[in-house]
Amino acid sequence: MKQGSIKHFLNTQDWSRADLDALLAHAAAFKGRKLGDELRGKSIALVFFNSSLRTRTSFELGAFQLGGHAVVLQPGKDAWPIEFDVGTVMDGEAEEHIAEVARVLSRYVDLIGVRAFPKFADWSVDREDRVLRGFARYATVPVINMETITHPCQELAHALALQEHFGTSDLRGKKYVLTWTYHPKALNTAVANSALTIATRLGMDVTLLCPTPDYELDGRYMGWAAENVAESGGSLTVSHDIEEAYRGADVVYAKSWGALPYFGNWDAEKSTRDRFRHFIVDEAKMALTNDAVFSHCLPLRRNVKATDAVMDSPRCIAIDEAENRLHVQKAVMAALAGQ
Repeated sequence: MKQGSIKHFLNTQDWSRADLDALLAHAAAFKGRKLGDELRGKSIALVFFNSSLRTRTSFELGAFQLGGHAVVLQPGKDAWPIEFDVGTVMDGEAEEHIAEVARVLSRYVDLIGVRAFPKFADWSVDREDRVLRGFARYATVPVINMETITHPCQELAHALALQEHFGTSDLRGKKYVLTWTYHPKALNTAVANSALTIATRLGMDVTLLCPTPDYELDGRYMGWAAENVAESGGSLTVSHDIEEAYRGADVVYAKSWGALPYFGNWDAEKSTRDRFRHFIVDEAKMALTNDAVFSHCLPLRRNVKATDAVMDSPRCIAIDEAENRLHVQKAVMAALAGQ
């Protein structure tokens, strides 16, 4: 997304295919050399509204390894709570408004990263992505999405892992299955939204496998996927049939998410979700595939989302994907800092 003269990294859909390919090429190059000076004298504020292991570690190390400096802020913990509504009377918990926070940070740092999950009460509110959009609106430096209702850095890490595995940047013709899996909690749709987006952008034949129509993704992301199919080739299918979806697949990507029609009514959704524990990725399902690779964004609950045998198989590239977070984020930071 370009706001004025500033180019942000909020969603991959905002970037051209050529620019995404360039980021992936730069990430592959960074993978071959640990240190660089692309961020020498530069700094990034990493603003975490939610917990993190891979994201925080990879962004901090990535900035350091390229000669930059990262400052981690956790509003409500080690920084003031922030208000995002415009025109509100600030007589609640928030001590600062995003209008000041983003502009002040922009005077200090060269980049801002934001991680803010949905509130899980009202999807019509959460889908506005107000925290990320608030930073992008008021910041005068590039803003990077570190996961909100999409996860574009994970998309690039996933894409790079697939390109490495198949030995080519051309993934057209590959059958890609994005499968819903059970989780005891209703989770964010961000990674699923992003996986659907990047898989169709790369021209693969994509199947979204979920238990019922209630678990289909938001129309915005289904629309992006349809646009990508028209541009890049490939196809998009929605299936509720496990065997049909897995049969002949080249890639199986698993993620858990809550059903959007139940947003804010998760107790009712849980009784539905609990009926679909059999969506776990196991050896029997993987045996239906074309010797497919399996991946997941992590963290993953073993023997809930996927079995030990699947996770420990040489066909599992989840660790490769996690490593690639470091390299793709270096590429993103270097590209944005070099504007």
